[in-house]
Amino acid sequence: MTDSRRLLQHFAAALAYRTQKALRGAPEHFADFQAGSHVRTPHEVLWHMTSVVGYARTMLRGGEFAPPRLATMAEEIVRFHTTVEALRDDFADNALHARISDEQFLQGPLAGAPVASENFIFADIRAENAGPIQPEPAAPDD
Repeated sequence: MTDSRRLLQHFAAALAYRTQKALRGAPEHFADFQAGSHVRTPHEVLWHMTSVVGYARTMLRGGEFAPPRLATMAEEIVRFHTTVEALRDDFADNALHARISDEQFLQGPLAGAPVASENFIFADIRAENAGPIQPEPAAPDD
């Protein structure tokens, strides 16, 4: 396994850890908390995170990943962690050849951010450009 794949595995574990840190001890009604109109509930955020991690797996395995929303937050938490574990294991499988670079995993499906929707895999992100002048979105969502 390459060093970058080990780093991606560590990132997946960090994502799992930080997710549980945010969820641990939350009351049951937290799942449906509404911060405002057109803002995802915690349950919807976790469902979306599962979708994004599952989408990352398609870069290694092909196919599509569009999970239905589960009835409870508890079920969603289990599915999220199962999906993260599967991605971690995929990164260790030398038989799987990704359609994108390891760097693109970090800039796309594993990055996440509350910004306008865009497929970050195709963003023109370059290590030498860390300044404020950044390119326009390469593949904005409709």
